[in-house]
Amino acid sequence: MEIKELAEGIQKAFTEYKTTNDERIKKLEKGQSVVDIEAKLVKISESMDSYKDRMDEMEMKANRTGMGGATEGKSEHEKAFMGFIRKGVEDGLADLQKKALNIGTDADGGYAVPEQLDRSILDLMRDDNPMRRIANVITMGGAEYKKLVNLHGTASGWVGETDYRQVTDSPTLASITPFMGELYAMPQATQNMLDDVFFNAEQWLKTELSEAFAEKEGAAFLTGTGTKMPKGFLAYTSAETADASRTFGQLEHMTTADATAITADELLELTYKLKKGMRSGAKWLFNKATLATVRKLKDGDGQYLWTPGLAAGQSNTLLGYSVEECEDMAGIAAGEVPVAFGDFKRGYTIVDRIGIRMLRDPYTTKPYVSFYTTKRVGGMVVDSNAIKLLKMKSA
Repeated sequence: MEIKELAEGIQKAFTEYKTTNDERIKKLEKGQSVVDIEAKLVKISESMDSYKDRMDEMEMKANRTGMGGATEGKSEHEKAFMGFIRKGVEDGLADLQKKALNIGTDADGGYAVPEQLDRSILDLMRDDNPMRRIANVITMGGAEYKKLVNLHGTASGWVGETDYRQVTDSPTLASITPFMGELYAMPQATQNMLDDVFFNAEQWLKTELSEAFAEKEGAAFLTGTGTKMPKGFLAYTSAETADASRTFGQLEHMTTADATAITADELLELTYKLKKGMRSGAKWLFNKATLATVRKLKDGDGQYLWTPGLAAGQSNTLLGYSVEECEDMAGIAAGEVPVAFGDFKRGYTIVDRIGIRMLRDPYTTKPYVSFYTTKRVGGMVVDSNAIKLLKMKSA
């Protein structure tokens, strides 16, 4: 199916969705059962999501460089590393590693994943982890990273031509450091699989590691405690206090009027909690169940708040702002935070410590060969004014 046909499918499904939902609203107003209509809405939603996923997947495949199992065109380090993966051959790999520019530490019983494969794993993780797509991601070469944040505070005043100028207050700077942790995965393959020329060990390794790392990271960037792991933005304290008077590092939340429902007006109000300059890059973040709820919402003029993206790579939008699905977000329930809105590139920074390291173990779980792989990663809120939360009222 071509992208044009997929776009037409999305548009047709969305039109059907709106018609069906209008029917649901009319039945609710008459006190009639809507169980059958709710089931139909779920099917239409799944159809829309399927069309959109296929469209975006086609674009990703068109843009992504394929990687085969052959060593042709690969760097000397990559060829040696594949020999280490398949046969455990370490000849020359340690010397090559010392020469590689992307290696930040000496050999410690493991070997560094070649830079191109390292980046390819990170790219795949970005596809699976919405926070890597929407947050600021940096790579540090040293063991420590600090960022200076301007807390402002510079004073000024009006004076006449000859009036005395008093010394004004200077701006205040704060130093923030990411909460770092070591992430690990240990995929396994049989030696026969690795020996098989038709088994693409490189592609297998990329897929296994990216999926394992992305799953753990996804949760940590939201709810991580900051102890041996990144600190997620939902782990920071929040208050119903405006930006001008809130403590640095504390997020702002807005509480719903109902413990189990979200209204269109509340979503609209949340967008205006964010300063104008930050709204241009703002995105919504919620899970699939919350998305199913907000899809049904209309504004005061009867227009739907949610609009599907009809082009490859174009996001679905809510009130004109891009939507990112994240299953690690809580659902709509009393006391939970099911919705986040903000400029995440400005508000949250992910820090990758350069170099994924791997230890090959063919002995512990015979006949499997284990690949104990570690990666240093951190995360922190940088601008607590850039992310706003919608918190459900407590029961």
